[in-house]
Amino acid sequence: MKKLLSGDEAIARGAYEYGATFATAYPGTPSTEILENLIPYKEIYAEWSPNEKVALEVALGASLAGARTIVSMKHVGLNVAADPLFTAAYTGVNGGLVVVSADEPSLHSSQNEQDNRNIAPFAKIPMLEPSDSQEAKDLVGEAFRISEEFDTPVLLRITTRIAHAKGLVECHERQEVPLKEYKKDAAKYCMVPANAMKRRVFVEERTRRLAEFGETFPWSRIEWGDKAVGIITSGISYQYAKEVFGDKASYLKLTLTWPLPEKLIREFAAGVEKLYVIEELDPFLETHIKALGIPVVGKDIVPNMYELSADILRQKFFGGAPAPNPVAGVNVPPRPPVLCAGCPHRPVFYILKKLRVPVMGDIGCYGLGLQPPLEAVDTTVCMGASVGMAHGFQKASAWSGLSRKAVGVIGDSTFFHGGMPGLADMVFNKGGGVLVVLDNRTTAMTGHQPHPGTGITAKGEPTEEIKIEDVVRAMGVKDVAIVDSYDLKAVETALRHALEFDGPSVVICRRACALLKGLPNLGKAVINQEKCTQCHACLRTGCPALVSHPDGSVTIDPNACNGCFVCGQVCAFGAIEKAGGGERG
Repeated sequence: MKKLLSGDEAIARGAYEYGATFATAYPGTPSTEILENLIPYKEIYAEWSPNEKVALEVALGASLAGARTIVSMKHVGLNVAADPLFTAAYTGVNGGLVVVSADEPSLHSSQNEQDNRNIAPFAKIPMLEPSDSQEAKDLVGEAFRISEEFDTPVLLRITTRIAHAKGLVECHERQEVPLKEYKKDAAKYCMVPANAMKRRVFVEERTRRLAEFGETFPWSRIEWGDKAVGIITSGISYQYAKEVFGDKASYLKLTLTWPLPEKLIREFAAGVEKLYVIEELDPFLETHIKALGIPVVGKDIVPNMYELSADILRQKFFGGAPAPNPVAGVNVPPRPPVLCAGCPHRPVFYILKKLRVPVMGDIGCYGLGLQPPLEAVDTTVCMGASVGMAHGFQKASAWSGLSRKAVGVIGDSTFFHGGMPGLADMVFNKGGGVLVVLDNRTTAMTGHQPHPGTGITAKGEPTEEIKIEDVVRAMGVKDVAIVDSYDLKAVETALRHALEFDGPSVVICRRACALLKGLPNLGKAVINQEKCTQCHACLRTGCPALVSHPDGSVTIDPNACNGCFVCGQVCAFGAIEKAGGGERG
């Protein structure tokens, strides 16, 4: 039976077919859809974890219990999970453990671009790279097999084009794989120094055995064509190379890309006249092949940043103008990302800009608070960084005799992901920063996944809701306020108080994401043109439902308006009125 599946969907299908019974993840583009497509399988327990480190730790525990387990995350998430990953390489596994890293070349929705192929030799674990959806599914099975045979986590590395592009996939029935027996083995699983030193030797020996295994691994293959040109490649780059060179080149398609098969590479290199490496991002293959003493051309021609494409390869290898763009010449106005109409974050950023206070931002929808006209956010670094940076800013200022504060802004899901340790640090070290938690009752940016504060599990079951206000009070924060994000006056009053408070403060601005299902109808806002003076104060909220016309008038698009009535609160002339609906805005 064939199905049209994206790479993410295919990986989920592979986990199902090859007997996985346990799956964890933290959402993040382009990996989110892996767990979302695992949740419906009744044979697999699946959960969203508060962050990637926890996801991998839970997955490792499930593996030790004997379950075939898959854990998925985006590329920067693997940084968060690096601590348990590097030691899991020593402990090894019981049930097969597959760690999916979904890298994002061109950083469409990420704070950096990184090539996580470098993680595999760093952590000393094997790595597989699929080139299409079929391989994405099949290699999950190979990864489980390698994991159990070689007693190691296996890194399954994909990129955006593999994750989101769709292809036909041959699907099969599920293989039921019973739990493996768990045997207590402190020497293997307790990485105290005496044990870890012995496992260190095991890790090196395992890498040697894996390299031998890779020489005959059938998913890595030589495709002989014209031997004047030889191309070593992997992943999506294989597809681009084939599209450009066709049968006018020979290929070594590597699928187990760590450890590399030295004999296979030498055999291929000896059989061609000119050897190239075509790969996206870093010169990963190129560097290691050159270290073998094999002359090869790579990044002298192929770019080392952003997404690769067949068009780029044609230009780099054959010159000439780029292929015609079917939309070239069309004057498309720029459309920078903005907070949605009715977004409960908007009024908070409106007030923060008004207060002219440094705002340390974080990863999530609220990163859009840096866009005009709000322009409230000063920094965006990584998940949870807002808290520590606000604390550091305030502490350094105070140390130099400056009485000034900074505000850290973090979402509810991100608070559980990486915000709590920073807040503990602020309290413990007698900081005076202000933390604003933008609690919109979901993980909005990645598609409304639940988190520990929502009271619902990934499987849709009711569960204990961990209240953020209880957490921050338990961590020692004495000054805690909870306000309605739509209430501009309440937000401003709470923030002004927090900025004057002597000690750490937390302001929880709470309103459900306007795009969540089942919310009450708040009606619409309409502009009474007879009262409107065209002062344009409402436009400074940045709501995309407000439409400015060439004659200076402003109207509200009823199809976009969510009735939050933030615009009505900034209008000094009472020109914006409620129409229909009930409660606030």
